[in-house]
Amino acid sequence: MEELKYDSAKNRTFDAIVIGSGMSGGWAAKEFTEKGLKTLVLERGRDVKHIKDYPTANKLPYEFEHRGEIPLEEKKKDPIISSCYAYGEDTKHFFVRDSEHPYVQEKPFDWIRGYQVGGKSLMWAKATQRWSNFDYEGPARDGFAVDWPIREKDMAPWYSHVERFVGIAGNRDGLKQLPDGEFLPAFPLNVVEDYFKNKLTELYEHRHVISERVAHLTKPNPIHHEQGRGQCLTRNLCARGCPLGGYFSSNSSTIPWAAKTGNMTLRPFSVVHSIIYNNDKGKATGVRVIDANTKEMIEYYAKVIFVNAGALNSNLVLLNSTSHRFPNGIGNDNGLMGKFVAFHNYSARISATLEKGFEEYNPVGTNPAGGGYMPRFRNLFKQETDFLRGYSAGVSAYRSSSSSLSGVGPDLKEQLLNPKLGPWKIGSHMMGETIPKETNRVSLDRTTTDAWGIPLLKISVAYDDNDEKMKQDYFEQFSNMFTRAGFTNIQIQSSSPNPGNDIHEMGGVRMGNDPKTSLLNKWNQLHLCKNVYVTDGAAMTSTSTQNPSLTYMALTARAVDHAVNQLKRGDL
Repeated sequence: MEELKYDSAKNRTFDAIVIGSGMSGGWAAKEFTEKGLKTLVLERGRDVKHIKDYPTANKLPYEFEHRGEIPLEEKKKDPIISSCYAYGEDTKHFFVRDSEHPYVQEKPFDWIRGYQVGGKSLMWAKATQRWSNFDYEGPARDGFAVDWPIREKDMAPWYSHVERFVGIAGNRDGLKQLPDGEFLPAFPLNVVEDYFKNKLTELYEHRHVISERVAHLTKPNPIHHEQGRGQCLTRNLCARGCPLGGYFSSNSSTIPWAAKTGNMTLRPFSVVHSIIYNNDKGKATGVRVIDANTKEMIEYYAKVIFVNAGALNSNLVLLNSTSHRFPNGIGNDNGLMGKFVAFHNYSARISATLEKGFEEYNPVGTNPAGGGYMPRFRNLFKQETDFLRGYSAGVSAYRSSSSSLSGVGPDLKEQLLNPKLGPWKIGSHMMGETIPKETNRVSLDRTTTDAWGIPLLKISVAYDDNDEKMKQDYFEQFSNMFTRAGFTNIQIQSSSPNPGNDIHEMGGVRMGNDPKTSLLNKWNQLHLCKNVYVTDGAAMTSTSTQNPSLTYMALTARAVDHAVNQLKRGDL
């Protein structure tokens, strides 16, 4: 990897600039450098080297001062990030603190961020599911948002391209709503998850429980060994960073792969201010960067620019990229930039008990996939409810246990070390698709700036009536399914996490066919500035119910291929 020098414009000129080094940015870096382009990767946070910079990866519980918990005073100081499921004493060094990076909440929104090389690819949950035409055709069929300019056939080869390199554990399940991919061996369901799966197959035509598809190396292929990655040992300490490279992250995979080509220049501590637009040339010519430490502004130049800063930060960068030609943000003639933001609704959980059965089984070990996954089944083949779209769900079962706290000394110790096993329990959580709305938006606060002089982002995103109706349907359907499968003691849990706590925010710079109603074309190019591509969550026209990262990566690889071909033809 080249050292960065910026004493002249020539030394600050590259073939491509990638803004962000996370899930999609790492893929842009890999694809560009593999194709021979000198590529500058800009990351606003610090560098994190695989293995070297995972300080807690192998620590034992007693080696943490607070046994993994965040002290109350820290939680009070940073309440938003403290609400994230993956935030703990062992992982907090990978998360952005609220107090250090403020934003404006016009409506409550939990913006979960990771500012470092690798971004949130270090802490993600690793679930990876393809989209089908039920998803890409959804807006046109159901009358919301705008039509996606791509379909399943456009994405299929790029999903395969990404899956082979990343390594996805899963089964070929043969479901129309969840296309199969290039899989490594799946993590098996346990005995009660499998029981529930079989009961659903008996009772329903289109309801399925499958092994969750996850980016873990259950049986590495040569391409994974070439990356220097090893088999997942199911430690379930992934968010600390995996020294084995057993799960996919930019740090263990795409960034070092790009570095070894000799074509990547990585510049951490680089806060992107805006994209430079040249009115005479009719295209973008570079990026303005503020050094995070010195506050110096530096300009870098390239023929093509990929924006992969994370959905909301990508909106911020583009909105802040103003010029005489684009006073409201680059490519934003229609005024839609920052609007139609959507997310995933995780506000519902349900559990039940299997009073009798499978007492001879005691689950041992951990499953990084978390158990089973139930693909969307509502409003799939026809509109059948009073709400639009639907939800997928996680499904996991476990054996309950209890320990008597009576007695003292050796008797108490014996009871604590040998808990009594109780009946099996099963639980589920909903992941609902929210509908993009113009009122769900982000914009710039032109009166307040951050430590680097950049306007703060204003976020105005909320749940709606469709989300509430969907949640109630989830409770009704799962209560019915659990009951018919022989479970009892059904408990529903309706929580109210703020939007954003799902960490799946999408939209604001949506794709579409018509420049009047969208900002990006089918290749992820800005309609009005063809050498600027956006391939992270900001580009999403709708959210589907699937975890989005696999689609971001596939969109990125596809867009880089298009950009390189355009460059070769002289069209950029």
